[in-house]
Amino acid sequence: MVRYIDFYSVYVMGSVQTLLGFYFLAKLLHKKIRLGAYILFAVCGIGVISLIQVTTSFASAGLGVYVLLLLASGKLLLRAGWKSVVLYTALVVEVMQLCYGLVSILQGICYPLLSGFDQRAVGILLMLCGDAAALLLSGACCYFVWRYFSYYEAVKKQYVFLVLIPVLMIFIMNGYIHSVVYGCSVSDSSGLMVSANHCQMFIMQLLAIASLFCILFSYKKLLASVCLSAELSLLEQEEHFLNQYVEQAREHYEKTKAFRHDVKNHMAVLKKLLQSGKLEQAFTYIRDMDEMAEELSFSCSTNNPVVDILAGKKLGIAAGMGIDVDCPLVLPYPCGVRDIDLCIILSNALDNAIHACKKMEDGAQKYIRVSGRLQGDFLLIEVANSFQGSGIYRQGTGLSNVKTIAEKYHGAMSIKVQDQVFLLHVLLILPGKVFEKEEL
Repeated sequence: MVRYIDFYSVYVMGSVQTLLGFYFLAKLLHKKIRLGAYILFAVCGIGVISLIQVTTSFASAGLGVYVLLLLASGKLLLRAGWKSVVLYTALVVEVMQLCYGLVSILQGICYPLLSGFDQRAVGILLMLCGDAAALLLSGACCYFVWRYFSYYEAVKKQYVFLVLIPVLMIFIMNGYIHSVVYGCSVSDSSGLMVSANHCQMFIMQLLAIASLFCILFSYKKLLASVCLSAELSLLEQEEHFLNQYVEQAREHYEKTKAFRHDVKNHMAVLKKLLQSGKLEQAFTYIRDMDEMAEELSFSCSTNNPVVDILAGKKLGIAAGMGIDVDCPLVLPYPCGVRDIDLCIILSNALDNAIHACKKMEDGAQKYIRVSGRLQGDFLLIEVANSFQGSGIYRQGTGLSNVKTIAEKYHGAMSIKVQDQVFLLHVLLILPGKVFEKEEL
């Protein structure tokens, strides 16, 4: 009987406990792993457990070795950064240690209350119920941490130490207090403490768990505040630069207006030169007029002078990098969408497209196409570009800004990656005047 209990404690529960920690480590790191990785980790875990000959509790299951095993698995199997691996390993182990410690204390409290029954049967019953309760509690707590406090992107920042240091402090202090309180306690044949102040430890464990979640809650609020501040700063900076485009567009418009005003005078001069038979001077005058018109023309004509400047500069940069560009986009002008908002959409979309093309291999076909379609009050802008990758993309601040602008006009943003093509669609609902159906 003892042999079966030992087998259950060491191999069955030990494997489940180690796999539970590994599973939530992968979840917190936002990594998808295959069944083979679980099997490999389980084999390593059983090997570690067999070497150190654990008993029935998680705390005695070679905690240091288990932590090293999780760290190595996070780095080698899950291929995550050291900061994130250390943070989430400490977090998972700390949560499981506190949960198993809490259940162990409850076992110690319940054991004297069942002194009238067969002590061996009571010990086995408490062990089975305790293992099940500890697994459920630790699984629920780890799920709660993953569901509400999982910030994988943020752990790359220096703010990771703001949560890592308190977590490690709770981890170390909990182990120290546990050894002080239970170090001189007497155990019976079932392994349960019979001479310890369980109520005191129970309160301390609850406070430790509460402190841990308070730290995580504060960390979440801090990161949300930092991210919001960064996004606001980027938006302000972007609006500052885009305002410069607006001023340039206005200046360009004034120059164009002046040129159009002088066209009659230019035509009168040409007519006089031709009537006088001064053909060479007339050709020179025409060439000068053509140069003036070329300076005032946009490389990209969307019917919106502000967007023309922005798209012309961005696509000019792309063309200089050897990227094929095409911009058949024509916008209604004026319309209910602010010029700044249109520039934010196209600026971020084109920056994203240029960045994707830059990452492509040399010799690959690179292109960017900007188009659109107007139907009633709905304006759809489409930016398509060549893309190399597995179809996985990460939405950064730029695309988040595009989504914010789309939602501002009660529209939506959608992204589709298919057949080495990255498609960005932005739908805007134009306020005010209803435009007739028109292909842009």
